[in-house]
Amino acid sequence: MPNSAEQPRRVTIDPEGPLLVEGPVEVVGDDGTVHASRRFAVAICTCRRSRTYPWCDTSHRRRVKPDGGRTRTAGQQETEASS
Repeated sequence: MPNSAEQPRRVTIDPEGPLLVEGPVEVVGDDGTVHASRRFAVAICTCRRSRTYPWCDTSHRRRVKPDGGRTRTAGQQETEASS
């Protein structure tokens, strides 16, 4: 799927999450396997924890932060706030 100079792809970098890419896209793996998505935007895994790699399944949210704290999901934050 060639890119067009008139319609460049937008890639958004999230330092604690996936790369967000405006689609449709094709991702070529290191073994040459081509994964295609026709969606308007896709999340590409950068942590390699995803069960649906190369697509992100939010597995990065379970990762321990460098300061020793755990990354909390939105549901956990709401529960803690109401306690």
